Amino acid sequence: MTPQSADDQTLAIIADGIHKSFGKPPRRTEAVVDVSLRVVPGQVTGLIGPDGAGKTTLMRLIAGLLTPDSGTLTVLGLDAVADPLTVQASIGYMPQHFGLYEDLTVQENLNLYADLQGLPPDQRAARFAQLLHMTGLAPFTARLAGRLSGGMKQKLGLACTLVRPPRLLLLDEPTVGVDPVSRRELWAIVYQLVADEGMSVLLSTAYLDEAERCKEVILLHEGRVLGKGTPAEFTAHLTGRVYGASRPATIRRHLQAELQKQSVVRDAIIDGDLVRVLLDENAQPPELPGVTWQPLQPRFEDAFVLQLRERESQQHRKNQEHQESKESAVAALPTTPKNAPVKNREDIIIVSDLTRRFGTFIAVDAISFSVQRGEIFGLLGANGAGKSTTFRMLCGLLLPSAGKLSVAGVDLRTAAAKARARIGYMSQKFALYEVLSVRQNLIFFAKAYGLNRQRRAARIDWALAEFGLTNYSDTSCGLLPLGFKQRLAMACALMHEPDILFLDEPTSGVDPIERRAFWQRINQLADQGVTIMITTHFMDEAEYCDRLVIMSQGDILAAGSPKDVRAQAKSPEQPNPNMEDAFIALISTPNAPKAPRPSQ
Repeated sequence: MTPQSADDQTLAIIADGIHKSFGKPPRRTEAVVDVSLRVVPGQVTGLIGPDGAGKTTLMRLIAGLLTPDSGTLTVLGLDAVADPLTVQASIGYMPQHFGLYEDLTVQENLNLYADLQGLPPDQRAARFAQLLHMTGLAPFTARLAGRLSGGMKQKLGLACTLVRPPRLLLLDEPTVGVDPVSRRELWAIVYQLVADEGMSVLLSTAYLDEAERCKEVILLHEGRVLGKGTPAEFTAHLTGRVYGASRPATIRRHLQAELQKQSVVRDAIIDGDLVRVLLDENAQPPELPGVTWQPLQPRFEDAFVLQLRERESQQHRKNQEHQESKESAVAALPTTPKNAPVKNREDIIIVSDLTRRFGTFIAVDAISFSVQRGEIFGLLGANGAGKSTTFRMLCGLLLPSAGKLSVAGVDLRTAAAKARARIGYMSQKFALYEVLSVRQNLIFFAKAYGLNRQRRAARIDWALAEFGLTNYSDTSCGLLPLGFKQRLAMACALMHEPDILFLDEPTSGVDPIERRAFWQRINQLADQGVTIMITTHFMDEAEYCDRLVIMSQGDILAAGSPKDVRAQAKSPEQPNPNMEDAFIALISTPNAPKAPRPSQ
């Protein structure tokens, strides 16, 4: 082992030349490549990287659950390679899918983990009381874990991890799939642990705004460390390169698409009422008719995306000939759906007094709204708000208890099968066949949708090219990175060229480059007349919707355009809230009135 300096002996984690691969050639995956890093104790350090960057593998190496192929790794002064069991007994580790026992109550889960971690019986009452107070779970000790909301499950998982207070806490994407209120509550708990108990925290996350909550950030890509420093150090070189663009009477996604074509623009995303633009170094905002510009402060996401874009450009230059021939092939394929752009914005989804009961529990309480053809419509809400139940009813997967529901002119209560033929559905959890290859999944879904042989072949060729899956056509789905799984799931949902596309949290856990590519496809589909209905916990994605509703406890709490919803949350304390601020303010308002019924 490399000799440690006096300063090194105080560090929480020391890694030198760590390497870890899986499989054998030619399918070997280099998960972690020559990683060297130092993690300072007593602070929150963020581990940031796109899907497949090696974050989870590195976490498992640090936790002593994997052995590196080479390199040295010291955790809390312990050799994690030579003595992994001692390391495991000294740290807390909460993986992405924490092992709660859903048939046990909250209290029973705590008791079980206290047994597993060897917490003495005389210390349990005080520790349980502290954890239940910290997580807000004290009123729910008798509730089964399986009946908790997603955010509450994450907080229970964290409490179980902390039954015996560790000096080092590893959190692997703890906030993926939970609503913004629960995210902020989890972060408050993490800050409290650092402040009150002096705990060191290493946290990986897919939410780039959370990187700015960290004291230091380690940026990973393709198993390698690209950089380490404070969030401010990552963004310092971007001063003067970030602007907000606006043009009255222009749909924001159309302005975004126009700006993406400008040679000096490196990135363009919708950000509130503006399109947020990152420019080339020393470039000035392009002069476009009617567009006004205002300077904005750089964010960590700007720096993150720029680094990935630059690496993409380097790779593109190395393979230019291959890429050009590939792009020509893609352009030649018939990628335009059958739906032509529509001027007649008639209602294609009509919901009236929709209700769903499970026994005496009312999950959805007489809600009403409508969605127009070619519209991107968002269905938002906290975990347990009833949005997933509503979604399943709209897809014809769950019968309503009461009310009227029409999709594509078909009454779902009487002709669900007919309506489903015009619907594409991408579920929250990856629902394809992992033992089948990419091509075999596409064939299966094309046959399931009744496509004839000729049309099936054309659509499969379209899907492989349009979604960048050609090189993975013979790869088993279970071996794909998450971003490519999401691409395949969307391709399968579009095989039969549906009129309506339902997307249930489709970008959860996906890196920002994939999210941008995803929304570019969605925007194009909407402009071609496809109606999009989406649920998401990314509040910045809600800004891409033409209209949205926010649900709480089975009711519609707010409705309208993103600008309308943000306006409903304005207050003297927050005169200009972003969508996350608005969501939290509306959800957190005691006895918030039910929103007026959206016009139909």
